[in-house]
Formats: sequence, C-alpha cells, structure tokens
Amino acid sequence: MSDIEIRDDRAGGRLEAFAGDELAGHIQYFVLESPRRALVPVHTIVEPAYEGQGIAGSLARRLYGTAEREGIVVAPLCPYVVKWAERHPDEAPAADPELLRAAKDWLRAHPEGF
Repeated sequence: MSDIEIRDDRAGGRLEAFAGDELAGHIQYFVLESPRRALVPVHTIVEPAYEGQGIAGSLARRLYGTAEREGIVVAPLCPYVVKWAERHPDEAPAADPELLRAAKDWLRAHPEGF
C-alpha cells in the first residue's frame, strides 16, 4: 500500500486516497464550527478493487492526524471511523457527547451532499 497517496480536499469535504490517478477510497466529512470546531466524518467508502488493503484505516488515521495538527477534534458519525477509533484509542481521543449531538443536529439540518 506504499503507493497510496492521501489528499485532503477540504473545500469538497473529502479525504481521498489515490493509487496513481485512480481514486481508491475516501472519507466524506464536514467541519463543525459550533459549539467547538471539529472534523466530522460521515461516510467512508473504499472502491471494491482496493478493499482489504488498509485504505479505510489509513484514511481514518490521517483524519485524526489532521485534526491533531490543526488543534481540533474529530466527532465521528461514520460507523467505520467510530469502530476504528474504538480500536485505536491512543490515536483517536473519544469525542465529547455534546459535540456528537451538535454534529448530528448539523447533519440533520444540512443533509445535502451526504
């Protein structure tokens, strides 16, 4: 998997994994501003040809790394990212329940694109 490149398309709300010019997978997310700034992953998708190669885990790890570098948190709504975070508590601090509620409320109010 060393030939996978991960790119953050912040404007498009996608963290994307590429194998050469081919999209191998992505995490769709949004940035929550209130009550606290957070990255909120909503969906993780890996293309069938790339399943079982660690793409989703690499994307989740990068998302948490990006949040840490930016001094913000991750409030995962994506079931895959929730499970990944449970398996990697040293890399993925638990999200505040209030922040998760705010993220769910935001998503209900802005369902377009998700």
